[in-house]
Amino acid sequence: MRACRRYSFRLSLRSQVMNKLSLMDRLPYTKLLIFFCFTFVCRGQGTNQNTSANSNTTTPFKYTVDRHTTFKMGSDADLTCSDKTVNETIYVIWKIDLKYKDCEISFSNDGQSLDSCNDGKSLQSTSSDEFYLHIPNFSNDDVGIYKCDTAYKGGGETYKIDVSITVPPTISAWLERKDNMVVAVCKAERGKPAASITWSHMENLTAGEPVIDSKGFFTVESRLEFLEGMNPENLSCVIRHPYWREEQIFVPKHRKGYDPWLCILIVVPIIVLLTGLLYFAQKKLMLR
Repeated sequence: MRACRRYSFRLSLRSQVMNKLSLMDRLPYTKLLIFFCFTFVCRGQGTNQNTSANSNTTTPFKYTVDRHTTFKMGSDADLTCSDKTVNETIYVIWKIDLKYKDCEISFSNDGQSLDSCNDGKSLQSTSSDEFYLHIPNFSNDDVGIYKCDTAYKGGGETYKIDVSITVPPTISAWLERKDNMVVAVCKAERGKPAASITWSHMENLTAGEPVIDSKGFFTVESRLEFLEGMNPENLSCVIRHPYWREEQIFVPKHRKGYDPWLCILIVVPIIVLLTGLLYFAQKKLMLR
């Protein structure tokens, strides 16, 4: 009996100790939970206040665009850098970096404007009252970097436009002699960019690399050799260039007066005739 009572007492004591320990263990977690809840509520109120403050503040929006465009020689070119109307625009500044000069064209809604180019370029507006830069009769001198900085109510835009030109080449095609061969030549001169040349016959084709001059124009020459006796009558060269919508086809012919034998047959008799006339003239003078 004593043993049972002792065992029962121990179990009761152990149960009380465990209950106290369990309560003590739960107490810190309860405090932590209360702390986190309080912190969350405070931070939540602070976040709401910041969002409200930001919503009352408007930050101007501005972005930058880089692009490339090409115009045909002799065409009227128009460049835009914003779709805002004249009334919405605060200012527009075009800074133009050309090969031979730098200049600026600008507009401001306070009545101030500038044009240091003095070459026909001008700021104009469309039927919907939007600004654009107008370049009449586009030429190689207008090639360069055009930077536009514009500001309007609520934001702004910056554009950097690399402007290039498309120039049609001058085309020529002919036949010439080289040793015992006939050489067909097709040439595209001073085009921009370089033209592409192909032949209706591709045997023994030798095509040179494009040659660029000081002004950036390209010349391409392609040569096609035929053994003597072969008939190049059906031969044609095909030239392609971005300036044209359709390819150009040329049939090479012998150049007038190019044949060296023909030159010899014409020049030699003339020299003999002139020599004879001088001789007889000198004889008559000596007889006098």
